[in-house]
Amino acid sequence: MSSETAATQSVGGRGKPRTKAVSRSSKAGLQFPVGRVARFLKKGRYAERVGSGSPVYLSAVLEYLAAEVLELAGNAARDNKKNRIVPRHIQLAVRNDEEFSRLLGSVTIANGGVLPNIHQNLLPKKTVAGKGKGESGSVSQDF
Repeated sequence: MSSETAATQSVGGRGKPRTKAVSRSSKAGLQFPVGRVARFLKKGRYAERVGSGSPVYLSAVLEYLAAEVLELAGNAARDNKKNRIVPRHIQLAVRNDEEFSRLLGSVTIANGGVLPNIHQNLLPKKTVAGKGKGESGSVSQDF
């Protein structure tokens, strides 16, 4: 037998010839692994049975969320004039987006830091120009 006929040999000598295996992820046009998600759903014992569409749908949702976070983090990295996304950029992306902030509200991102924020009471008081002749424009701590 040549190598060409071996690829088209049938299983067990009868039936249709064997074709190249195609992953469920590629069938669905996804990057996230549908088979692995299906295995996790089965081993997690969330239900007695898992339908064939469930892992595809869940993989698509996870892929969309990951792509969205990566896009926002890439924008944050570009704003900071960096080419590489680090945890700080992910933190800035998540906390500045209202929906992601709500979704990941109780999540701690390691090495993410905090959002830059100065409380309003700690900022110096703004003075109105030309208010009085004796008053200067600087804020004094004299009592």
